[in-house]
Amino acid sequence: MAWLAKYQPQLLSILRIVVGLLFLEHGMQKLLGFPPMPAAMAHAIPPQMMPIIMAAGVIELVGGALVLIGLFTRIAAFICSGEMAAAYFMGHMARGGIFPAVNGGDAAILFCFVFLFIAAAGPGPWAVSRSTSL
Repeated sequence: MAWLAKYQPQLLSILRIVVGLLFLEHGMQKLLGFPPMPAAMAHAIPPQMMPIIMAAGVIELVGGALVLIGLFTRIAAFICSGEMAAAYFMGHMARGGIFPAVNGGDAAILFCFVFLFIAAAGPGPWAVSRSTSL
């Protein structure tokens, strides 16, 4: 697939934009109730976890938006990666064991490592930070 290699910088930007948009959506769901959370999922959250869920929502909303537009990308992606690692170990693994297929932590693991990659690789060419001094 050598022909695809020449598009690597643009594909990095597309990956960043898609992941940022998906993460932003998760933050909006937690903080704004849109899109609506499935009832079974909403009832599964213990009340004592709500402060942590709200803090995660802020990271997802702000971090997702920053990664989406490509502003402060590396630090935002690194923070988002850490949040997903914490979500996996504190949430998914704690309630459902080590296997992601059983505990529902597949997305948390994927987000964690994609954000870690973006933190290392940078935003790609289509980023707000490319047109500013940030």
